[in-house]
Amino acid sequence: MAGSILAKNTLFLTAASIGQKCIAFAYFAVLANYLGSSGNGAYFLALGLVVMIGVFDDIGLTSVLTREVARTPGDAVRWLRSVLGYKVFTIPLSIIALFVLPSTLGYSHEVQGLVIVALGIMIADTLSLTFYGVLRGLQILQYESLGIFTGQLLSTLLGIGLIVTHHATLTSLVIALTLGSCFNLIFGAWQVTRRLGIKALVPSIKFDAVLLRMALPFFLAAIFVKVYSYFDSFVLNAILGQASVGVYSVAYKLTYAFQFLPLAFVGALYPTMSAAADDPARLKKIFLDAEWYVSFLAAPIVFGIWSLAPEIISYFNPDYANAAIPLSILIFVLLPIFLDFPIGSLLNATRRQHIKTAIMGVVMVINAVANIILIPILGIAGACVAAIISFVFMFVVGWYFVSPIASLKFVELVKSVGGFYASGLVMALAVFAVKSYVPFVVSMIVGAVVYLICIFVSRAFTLDHARSFRALLRRR
Repeated sequence: MAGSILAKNTLFLTAASIGQKCIAFAYFAVLANYLGSSGNGAYFLALGLVVMIGVFDDIGLTSVLTREVARTPGDAVRWLRSVLGYKVFTIPLSIIALFVLPSTLGYSHEVQGLVIVALGIMIADTLSLTFYGVLRGLQILQYESLGIFTGQLLSTLLGIGLIVTHHATLTSLVIALTLGSCFNLIFGAWQVTRRLGIKALVPSIKFDAVLLRMALPFFLAAIFVKVYSYFDSFVLNAILGQASVGVYSVAYKLTYAFQFLPLAFVGALYPTMSAAADDPARLKKIFLDAEWYVSFLAAPIVFGIWSLAPEIISYFNPDYANAAIPLSILIFVLLPIFLDFPIGSLLNATRRQHIKTAIMGVVMVINAVANIILIPILGIAGACVAAIISFVFMFVVGWYFVSPIASLKFVELVKSVGGFYASGLVMALAVFAVKSYVPFVVSMIVGAVVYLICIFVSRAFTLDHARSFRALLRRR
């Protein structure tokens, strides 16, 4: 029964996440074309700063809330009220920060105004995150799934409506995004009150040192992720100006849009690894199977986009013509990112999450230093190279820590996944050879056929691997 609930919840959340990501990316493409590089840069900078400061609203409390509600559902009201009590103080402090930081960072008056307009997004998102955190703890994910999808769809329809009717401005587009966030806030609060009563929404102003200590690791991890996700944009704006951020954002969105693909798999991987934590031989097989799967996904995406970067960028506003080279570089960051997903799962499953948090902290520092050094030298491409350096470091150090846990050897990883990357390279070379003579879609088909042939010939794809993956998913 518990397994069927988990499978259903995973299916709901995965389907909603995929739908939301697809809509969000399509909407970004529309906005980018409409706004041009400078307007898109202002939009990206404002929302990036709001999202980063939003981490200080939550300070890791929602992760603790979900875990503790799952352990003791009867105490859900107490936990929720305690978290909301802290947010009574953290939200005003974040608002003050967003009034001060834009001018301190040297943002244009346009961006400063957008940040103020976007305050509603930050407030609505941190509260809806908490409400959905309670529902996750109660193992009721379908409402979060519906809220995520509907909120994104609402913002997209409003934004496109403004563009079509020629009423779109940067301010009105941010307001459209705010309305989607407000929908999630109201919907999440409604679902919580249906189950826990209206009293659950009343903050409890009571200092709880234990709650803060439990939240600290999650808070630090969230800070590290947000800083290395947006620091490059802040440096680009400071050195090259707002338009460069707009150009970079196209390469950034095209690359990181694919991160959701391994997430559904990780949802099944984590409990499976946890169950095998005391069996190194089984853990090793699960880990290598996981790396096989993420490599199967990563190789065609990375090498396919690398080979077709100029053609993909040509579908955007001419303002983004310079984004082709950054995209062809940045897309390679997906290789270490995808390979690191199983590493993170293994560390968490064997109760070594503190190692992962420490690695992320070091990655944040490396990323910041690399951006500061490389952007003045290489321009937008410098931010892309900095990202690759950072995530390669994350993968290498992560591998150093997980290899003794499951008696892993790097040559075993190469044997397991090397065929996919060799096949991806052959695919890219084939696309480079034909794309000047055939339409864009035909070159994609040629690449796909070449890739499939190569993974069979190289035996990167075998029936044994396919059976292992299917069995792993069934354990959900």
